Amino acid sequence: MPLFTSRQAQPILLHVVIWLLVGFLVAVQPDSQLPDVPFYLLQGSLFAASLGVFYLNAQWAVPHLLYGRRWVSYALFLLVLVLAVAVPHRQAQRALEKHYGVGPPFFRPQFQGAAAAPFNKRPRSATQPPRRMMRQQHNLWVNPAVMFSILLVLGLSTSVAAVQRGQRDAQIRQALEQEKLTTELAWLKAQINPHFFFNTLNNIYSLTLLDGDQAREAILRLSRMMRYVLYDTQAGTAPLSQELQFLRDYIDLMQLRLTDNVQVVYDTPTSLHDAPIAPMLLLTFVENAFKHGVSALAPSYIHITVQQPTPHTLDVVVRNSLFAERPLALDENHGIGLTNTRRRLELLYPERHTLTVTENAPTHEYYVHLTLTLQA
Repeated sequence: MPLFTSRQAQPILLHVVIWLLVGFLVAVQPDSQLPDVPFYLLQGSLFAASLGVFYLNAQWAVPHLLYGRRWVSYALFLLVLVLAVAVPHRQAQRALEKHYGVGPPFFRPQFQGAAAAPFNKRPRSATQPPRRMMRQQHNLWVNPAVMFSILLVLGLSTSVAAVQRGQRDAQIRQALEQEKLTTELAWLKAQINPHFFFNTLNNIYSLTLLDGDQAREAILRLSRMMRYVLYDTQAGTAPLSQELQFLRDYIDLMQLRLTDNVQVVYDTPTSLHDAPIAPMLLLTFVENAFKHGVSALAPSYIHITVQQPTPHTLDVVVRNSLFAERPLALDENHGIGLTNTRRRLELLYPERHTLTVTENAPTHEYYVHLTLTLQA
């Protein structure tokens, strides 16, 4: 078992990158003539202060002030934070330069020779500014390079905090959508449908008086549907074979109520490669076909074709005749609707599905084409 998962390693890697970037900003600070030990101690304190600035801004100021719309307070806080680091750092640098007699010429001891050697461990480089500029910089209360470095750290901190907040918000939205879909699926199970069950039971009762074998077959299909809805969909996915069998049972039971004027065709692959699929994902398209494609008087049709071009690709086409003025019966299941089914597809199969829905008024046909890439 690995010590760290990739999800656990991401925050650690982020902090490592932050420390490296802050260390780089400190390392590129202009050189000074301080001896090695005090120079590195000074830069180390700047590195620690920069990290403190980074985390204080990211963990407290951005969430409480910036996202709390307290922009003036946030700007003042940043100003105080910059000065709280830059001013003490500058004063410490001046004190060390005075102590070691380095820096601007007026700090250097007025003697030469061997006595001056201890103060010249870090010789002046060719890139250092002239003495007049050094005097001007020394008179400043802050080091411009340090202030610029702190501002960069603050900008990096605000950017990281904003990205992390965006990721958290996206995760929360996705979790809420998943919870909503779970609730809708539970509602859909409850809606399969009291009227549908009652009417199916009435039809089965009639069949017991006419054809006992057909009545027993209808009872078997109804019990299989109930088992699928109540038990087989608890894991969040179901085998494709069970989903297609559920549609077959639904279609066969719906046909008990239809007349000979309705032609129903349901084609499935003869050789099916089983793969997990979101349960009851295809039911909306089928029940809409029965809802709008059936007439008791005029000839009508419902054609459902399921193909599997590859082991993990599903191709579903539902075509039905369209009767715009057909009244809705009380026993028809409205389901979760096409809009919610689109949302389920977008959340469960992002970038792995295409859905085309066409209502062709001249030919009076409703056409649905779904292509879905299933998980292995």
